[in-house]
Amino acid sequence: MSMILGAMIFYPGGEHLASWRLPGARPERYLDLGYYRDFARTAERGGFATLFIADELYVWDRFASGIDHVVNIRTEPFTLLGALSQVTERIGLAATVSTTYNEPYHIARKLASLDFLSEGRAGWNVVTSASDEEAWNFGRDANLDHAVRYRRAAEFIDVVNGLWDSWDDDAFRYDKESGYFADAAKLHTLDHRGEFFTVRGPLNIARPPQGRPVIFQAGASEAGRALAGATAEAVFTMGTNAVRGAKILYDDYKARAAANGRNPDHLKVLPALSPVIGGTLREAEEYLDEIEALTPERLSLDWLSHYLQFDVSSHPMDETFQPDLSVPTNQVRSVQEQIGRLVGSGSYTLREVNRALLRRRFLVGTPDMIADWMTERYRAGAADGFMLAFSSIPVGVEAFVDLVVPELTKRGVYHGGYRGRTHRENLGLPVPPSRYA
Repeated sequence: MSMILGAMIFYPGGEHLASWRLPGARPERYLDLGYYRDFARTAERGGFATLFIADELYVWDRFASGIDHVVNIRTEPFTLLGALSQVTERIGLAATVSTTYNEPYHIARKLASLDFLSEGRAGWNVVTSASDEEAWNFGRDANLDHAVRYRRAAEFIDVVNGLWDSWDDDAFRYDKESGYFADAAKLHTLDHRGEFFTVRGPLNIARPPQGRPVIFQAGASEAGRALAGATAEAVFTMGTNAVRGAKILYDDYKARAAANGRNPDHLKVLPALSPVIGGTLREAEEYLDEIEALTPERLSLDWLSHYLQFDVSSHPMDETFQPDLSVPTNQVRSVQEQIGRLVGSGSYTLREVNRALLRRRFLVGTPDMIADWMTERYRAGAADGFMLAFSSIPVGVEAFVDLVVPELTKRGVYHGGYRGRTHRENLGLPVPPSRYA
């Protein structure tokens, strides 16, 4: 199977807080269906298996800079993907759904509906939600504890999978002459009672065309990796420059799948990749310089404060920055760990930390250089493909499809087309049997 490519949108303008300011950005179109239609069609032209819409359930107003300088508007993913299902043909359509601030019945029904409307192209990115701002919108003073969130997520996924199996594939007779619409013997009531959920079922929609929409996951903590090994069919990881480190992480996810009695090939590992593409290396570096220049210093400090859960703004910018990271955060632990690795030597000033965190998110180079980097990791068995989070939209995705995809094809690691019509077919995943089969 060739390399898998996915296209992710978190911030509507691209993979940075300030991407909306870049040349070619269209912030006035961030609530325009045509904007996302163009993105999806460009990715589909490049043979991307997945279009993934990330999501959060709050406005980042913890800091004034979050309102002044950050895009805090986004469409509801299911509404958007339902519309995109009608203007695309092959690309998979995945949405972030929080298991902390939703109920399994609703999500099972929405995802099954999207799978039918898209003719088998739905996907679900499972998140547990990490910010207290989300808790405040759902009647809580703070987010659930990290371990509790992941226990809830595991039960949530189990319930949703059970609901998708409510009807056997041949349960519906549609027999006008006899008057029988469905066969009652082929309907299953879940009757789930667990730690977090009591759900009788059955689901009031047929079993999805894919059996179950594809399940994605991105948790990089120990709890997140354990959940992925047990339940995920694709996981996108924090990128790492070292092939050896990427290979270790890849092998860890595959081993976790095997330990859960699963075929490791049925868990696709897709490192996140944010390319900055230039005709020359210097041109690409200048573009990254522009991203940095457009990011207010206060905004960078507030972003760092958000993830560390303490205010760093009073620390002198040019003095060594060595935060106490001994107490695990209740937010995104992988980000805290990334910061810990960066400052572990004790030799970085706060200004240098900010700059390094910005720059290590991006892979800077020419189309040849970026294709070589991806090919090396794919051939080394350190990735099944990549989840692309473009530095700018629409410029970044257009440049990647027009310039990098042909280089990947030339290297023989990417065929650039579609294997079939469903999301599962194009990811190389089987249709799971019903639990009642």
